[in-house]
Amino acid sequence: MNITEKKFFIVAITPYFLERESFQFKKNDFFQKNTIFLKENSKQNLSFLINKLSSFGYEKVQKVEKMGEFSHLGGTLYVFPINCNNIFSLDFLGNKLETIKKIPANESFAENRKFLIKKIKRQKSFFNLAGLKPNDFIVHIDHGVGIFEKKVIIENREYYLIKYAKEDKLYVPSNLERKLSKYLGFTQPRISRLGSNLWQKKKRKIKKETEKLAKELLLLAKKRKETLRSPYFPDDEITMNLASTFQYQETPDQIKALQELSKDLEKDKPVDRIICGDVGFGKTEIALRAMVKSVNSGRQAVMICPTTILANQHYHNFKKRLKKLPIKIAMLSRLQTKKEQKKIIKNIGKIDIIIATHRVFSKDVFPFLFKSGGILIIDEEQRFGVKQKEKFKQLRSSLDVVSLSATPIPRTLYMALANLKEISTIQTPPKNRKSIKTFVAKYDEEKIKKAINFELKRKGQVYFLHNRVQNIKKVKNYLEKLIPKAKIGIIHGKLKEKKLIEVINNFERKKIDVLISTTIIENGLDFPNVNTLIVSNSTLLGLAQAYQIKGRVGRSYTQAYAYFFHPKRLTEKASQRLKALKEAESIGSGYQIALKDLEIRGAGNVIGKEQSGSINQVGLNLYCQILAESIENFKNYPEDAIL
Repeated sequence: MNITEKKFFIVAITPYFLERESFQFKKNDFFQKNTIFLKENSKQNLSFLINKLSSFGYEKVQKVEKMGEFSHLGGTLYVFPINCNNIFSLDFLGNKLETIKKIPANESFAENRKFLIKKIKRQKSFFNLAGLKPNDFIVHIDHGVGIFEKKVIIENREYYLIKYAKEDKLYVPSNLERKLSKYLGFTQPRISRLGSNLWQKKKRKIKKETEKLAKELLLLAKKRKETLRSPYFPDDEITMNLASTFQYQETPDQIKALQELSKDLEKDKPVDRIICGDVGFGKTEIALRAMVKSVNSGRQAVMICPTTILANQHYHNFKKRLKKLPIKIAMLSRLQTKKEQKKIIKNIGKIDIIIATHRVFSKDVFPFLFKSGGILIIDEEQRFGVKQKEKFKQLRSSLDVVSLSATPIPRTLYMALANLKEISTIQTPPKNRKSIKTFVAKYDEEKIKKAINFELKRKGQVYFLHNRVQNIKKVKNYLEKLIPKAKIGIIHGKLKEKKLIEVINNFERKKIDVLISTTIIENGLDFPNVNTLIVSNSTLLGLAQAYQIKGRVGRSYTQAYAYFFHPKRLTEKASQRLKALKEAESIGSGYQIALKDLEIRGAGNVIGKEQSGSINQVGLNLYCQILAESIENFKNYPEDAIL
């Protein structure tokens, strides 16, 4: 429909018209209800018109640029109807529409309509209210962060009732639920005020930020596509031999991730893939096979670990697995003497697989790696700082990089980055793996005694987590009196590296029954014989941290138990955390339960911690939607235009 007179134009319901090839107006009840005719010098209530536009599915923004958007500034309403290629400014004086001005759009009608169709499809695909409960924070794309109260039926229509600041309430019809998303953020959000322009300003600011990030991601992706290297060799007898020594049966997700990574490596373009999986789901096995594939292709493989304990464990496990294969493996960390380190560094180019800590970043090591190319595995990527990641980025254009992360990638972020980053998710647990039976209770000496004795009776071992170094020896004395027959050891971050490894090795050799530890055990320890975890004061742990630590037990087919004790008095937040931890009992529930800080951390790993402030303001789901839109906008731009 074309506008023939300046005084009139039509605003129509967006979703309906998008499904039609033409905008032919028909005189029936549906069109009469969902079409607005506006005329200069006519009576018109501005608030009513704004609400009507919102109910039609139009999006409120700070500055109108695209079809299906409107903005409100003082007595002026700007709207870009879906049935013409002009923006209109409507000037009001009280309840009178004084003037209508036409502003030509920058792009063609076809382009604007195409953009709008994609935008609405994107909103529908990013919409996710699964598990939404009363009092959950919720985000409306036009009005900001509110609190979901309940669903209500009014005149046979279903609405989401959302509470805002100053007792404001918003009723959102279920046919417009695509405008809603669950709030996910690091901190408790600030509740928006209906009618305020502050929310639109926030969205505008975040849109500019995501445009910058989208440009960076697109340029990195373009650079990777332009950089060539010789393809890796297909899997051979050595790779098959290694696979046969794996003591577990690969899960479907593991097989898929292995196939994806192998296919990537056999192309002529460098790999930058994230392997994301819950604790104990087999990410390390994928890394080991990729490293062997690199060696078989005449390249070097390096795995960087955040702690000496983890590096030491990987080194010894890999050494056992590779003992029958013609592969040289070495570890580089502060565990070795300076003389031993010098010897390794001198021959660094001749070593096939290097397991290292931060020591690898030193000037005498880093520049001499990967002379013939190769693969860099970053284990527990979330544990590395910004400076280290900058060094990784310098290598990424020519080096194959695989990052392992136990923090889940949220679905919305995965969707936003699907065409730019390679992400493999491992969500299925190993076969016959049992859920960890989780108990949350007030501190009880008798229960502790019973739990430890039960584990010792079945020839198992125990982690006893006490996150206070200053009195950890008193805890040892206490447990020795409580369980006289138990052999007890202590580890914490203030022990010297060699002493730390000595205790860990003794624990692995079953010379220690109960290991009293701080949160140093959070990452990397993998002892199938340890199937009881006791946390003396779980209120000192965050939800994500407690969940990660729980993953240190139950890594075999034996039934595992986790006891989270707490003081008599609990704050409301601590009570909520412990309740969520109990609910997260099922295997892999790090992906299913609302472990918000875990998911946000997962987002931070991929897009960078510097985005966390913006994510907090609008919630992760909406942030990812805006990011996806920015990526889509710039995807077809030439490089000089992006710059």
